[in-house]
Amino acid sequence: MIDRFGRNIDYLRISVTDRCNLRCVYCMPEEGVPFKSHEIILSIEEIARVVRVAAENGVTRVRLTGGEPLVRKGIIALVDDISHTPGIEDVSMTTNGILLPRFGEDLREAGLTRVNISLDTLDPEKYRQITRLGHIDDALAGIDCALELGFDPVKINAVAVRSLDQDFLAFARLSIDRPLHVRFIEYMPVGLSSGGTGAGWTAEDSIPTDELIGRIDTEAEAAGIGALQPVEAEDAPGGTGPARYYRFAGAQGTVGFISGVSNHFCSTCNRLRLTADGKLRPCLFSDREVDVVRALREIGTDEAIEHALYEAVGIKPEEHEGDEGTERRMSQIGG
Repeated sequence: MIDRFGRNIDYLRISVTDRCNLRCVYCMPEEGVPFKSHEIILSIEEIARVVRVAAENGVTRVRLTGGEPLVRKGIIALVDDISHTPGIEDVSMTTNGILLPRFGEDLREAGLTRVNISLDTLDPEKYRQITRLGHIDDALAGIDCALELGFDPVKINAVAVRSLDQDFLAFARLSIDRPLHVRFIEYMPVGLSSGGTGAGWTAEDSIPTDELIGRIDTEAEAAGIGALQPVEAEDAPGGTGPARYYRFAGAQGTVGFISGVSNHFCSTCNRLRLTADGKLRPCLFSDREVDVVRALREIGTDEAIEHALYEAVGIKPEEHEGDEGTERRMSQIGG
């Protein structure tokens, strides 16, 4: 599937649920958000069918997200189904890691190859503050489990938020002694226009990547570690994402930066997103969506699903042009 600007769309990110076992301050308000009913959420079989049709039209990689994907009943069966879909070369997942010790082995056997674990602080009290419900030991146990089970690569996603006063060097140092790939993600204006509390993005809270690299380098040199060095593309950890990677001298892992605000990577965007309630989103920063539910439940043909996919590809914008705010929050779109 080639869009109007010549980009090959071969990557599908799927939110399997809008539910989560945490309430991160930048993702949803403390009281949570109204969850979609089970009748509205796509079934495991419907998601697998969309993946099959997408694979027939050139999609080779699938990432499962949420909410928190591991709270979705049937997630192991879905991973198994997708991993055995002809044309799909890679199945990955973004998770907060808390449930990985329970489900990790089954996920690995089902065909999950890679995991990204969301973690925004290494301080136990601050972790509780950011997630409102979580305990950092559970997240750290998830990281240990992912490494022990041989997921490769294991990436740590940290959203950099100025007002949270995070210790970025402590995160970066995780990459030195173990094969962990730490990625700092610029705080993005998703959900700004939806009102409520807990996800009130402001430009001041977003730390530009260049500033963040400078801060880490200064602290690392003062600590005797030395500055980060660029990693060539062929040596970067696997995946199809937009991160720029660096490495400390002698480190087993890498440190990556995703600059969705300060340095748009729209020209290389190769993805569509499928929300838990069956909407195809061509761009994270846009509220334009294509309904795939009607294709699945009313028309019921693979041709109708294919038409929805191509319609979404057809309205994919060239870039998000500094759009600020979406009607849906990140937990409702899929991370």
